[in-house]
Amino acid sequence: MHRLIALALCLVLHALPLRAESLDSIVSAELRPGWRLPDGSHIAALHLRLAPGWKTYWRSPGEAGIPPLFRWTAAGGNTAGVSVVWPTPHVFHQSGLRSVGYKGEVVLPLRVRLRDGNADAQIAGTIELGVCKDICMPHEVSVSAVLPAAARAPDPRIAAALADRPLSRDEAGVGAVRCAVVPSAGGIGLRATLDVPRPGGAVETVIETADPSVWVTEPDSRWENGALVAEAELRHVSGGTFALDRSGVRITVLRDGQAIDVLGCTG
Repeated sequence: MHRLIALALCLVLHALPLRAESLDSIVSAELRPGWRLPDGSHIAALHLRLAPGWKTYWRSPGEAGIPPLFRWTAAGGNTAGVSVVWPTPHVFHQSGLRSVGYKGEVVLPLRVRLRDGNADAQIAGTIELGVCKDICMPHEVSVSAVLPAAARAPDPRIAAALADRPLSRDEAGVGAVRCAVVPSAGGIGLRATLDVPRPGGAVETVIETADPSVWVTEPDSRWENGALVAEAELRHVSGGTFALDRSGVRITVLRDGQAIDVLGCTG
């Protein structure tokens, strides 16, 4: 549902004629085969290259973005699951709307769980992406690769993307994180207060919940009494009432080219 709403909004806001160039010339994708870990899992990566001026989106893309959708298949039977490790994204402002994502090129590390850590594996997938410049539109890419069991040397491009992941709460020195909720028209008002070190530049936040059926507005972020405050409205896509699990509230703080990933808050 979130995906359909975002796609409709994106197309309405940017309904301009498409240039003659095809989408395949705007974005290319490949799987970097990576290396096998001592625990028997495998690190690979989806490598996206975008034409100049084009961008694609993070897992929570903002008001006018299209969230990526991954469909992985276990070709050969040795792949048990795939999870994405998201590097720190950028914040874009266009036409009064905010979006969160990547431009130029991005390497998305993949942690692949295997049934047999001593054997080669195959991975294949179809990924639905949103790409945007003067216009925004969905695009689908297909990728596949063999993940060799003998590969032990880390891929420098993947290693750099792993190093660019958001800092954890402990790594960033975040103290208490409190969430206050109040009823609002059609949903819940959330006020999150974070004891986080104040940077020199601007700070923005993204708020997500563990329930994909809950829509979260763009937070209003500001400093109050030395703490970072982020306020947003939460609404269920059904329009009905719902309970908020504070342990599943995820707040990403974006500042100075870095990100902090905070999971869970207290009442």
